[in-house]
Amino acid sequence: MNVKKISWVALFIALSVIGGMIKVPGPVSSIALDSFPALLAAGLLGAGPGALVGAFGHLISALIGGLPMGPLHLLVAAEMAVVVWLFGKMYGSGKRILAVLVFVLLNGLAAPAPFILVMGWPFYAGAAPAITIAAVFNGIVAAVLLPRVLPVFEKRFGRVHA
Repeated sequence: MNVKKISWVALFIALSVIGGMIKVPGPVSSIALDSFPALLAAGLLGAGPGALVGAFGHLISALIGGLPMGPLHLLVAAEMAVVVWLFGKMYGSGKRILAVLVFVLLNGLAAPAPFILVMGWPFYAGAAPAITIAAVFNGIVAAVLLPRVLPVFEKRFGRVHA
């Protein structure tokens, strides 16, 4: 990864920190609007850099929220990295609407599912709606911004995407 891409990743992580301060009411204080910068990074820079932004964005959002699930946030960060990576691959291959839908379903419904084993069905039933609402908002913001930002970004900085 070159210096330009590292700088962009750092900028998007900073945007995730800001989004992480905008919380969605729910049973866990780390549910926030920290994902759309990762989705933007995945669409502009590629799936790998987007995955890094997704993982670090979640970890910083969780830290701001007081790490309510302790070390389990590492699992959530890994899930975010995978979901954003998949979004970046799908978005980059032209399946833009499908990429947003898959992001919302995986992030909102599938990613919290492993926590049923640890925290039970009541946690999932309480967390999944709030996470899904946040995923819908993050996905919509990314879907609206990416087609507008991508041409400007590529004109100004060239094709950074691998």
